[in-house]
Amino acid sequence: MEHPVVSQSEWLEARRKLLAEEKALSAQRDRVNEARRALPWVKIDKAYVFDTPQGKRTLADLFDGRSQLIVQHFMFGPDWEAGCLGCSFGADHIDGANQHLRHHDVTFVAVSRAPLDRLLAYKKRMGWKFDWVSSAGSDFNFDFNVSFTDADRAKGKVFYNFGEIDSTMDELPGVSVFYKDEQGNVFRTYSSYARGSEEVIGAYMLLDLTPLGRNETGPNGNLTDWVKRHDEYDDAATGASCCA
Repeated sequence: MEHPVVSQSEWLEARRKLLAEEKALSAQRDRVNEARRALPWVKIDKAYVFDTPQGKRTLADLFDGRSQLIVQHFMFGPDWEAGCLGCSFGADHIDGANQHLRHHDVTFVAVSRAPLDRLLAYKKRMGWKFDWVSSAGSDFNFDFNVSFTDADRAKGKVFYNFGEIDSTMDELPGVSVFYKDEQGNVFRTYSSYARGSEEVIGAYMLLDLTPLGRNETGPNGNLTDWVKRHDEYDDAATGASCCA
């Protein structure tokens, strides 16, 4: 990789110019976050029921005594043998944050259409601790536009990321956020799809600091060019340390 090599003073001048752009981006992010919190809400009147390790639970039950709920729409179809690679990559970042979220009035739960026993087996394999429930038999995934009927897929177009896109996928990823008031009413406050929740993936944020960046230069031009489930990397079986 060819790159300019300059003096310390020249580097400092260039870095200060970039710092101005970074500060502008931070200010823009603050404005977007404020606008996100100001979005109108939609009351959830439909009775969604999920299979959980504690038995059948409603959407309101998933809050687990807190007022805010983040749902990861984790791609894991009813007949899939393993969870989505990209969703698994994102899920690797949850447990560290979750120990703080649940002490700040926020519950996190992953939701997928696969049967509960398959979800729990995969969760055990991955060593994750966050809650994961099954929406099998529920309209939840379809209503939140992350699962699609055979009829939708046959048309080659599905409603996703707030518009119609070309796709024959049966599952796609997303995040939805809910609020429960003191009367027990549940409201949808936010949803994000596709690359919308990318900023919560810490590995990406760290890679963005490096000279090569994400370096997704394979045939797909995305994380599938390099990411593996964390127990599928070449050194996973031996437990070799990255820092040994």
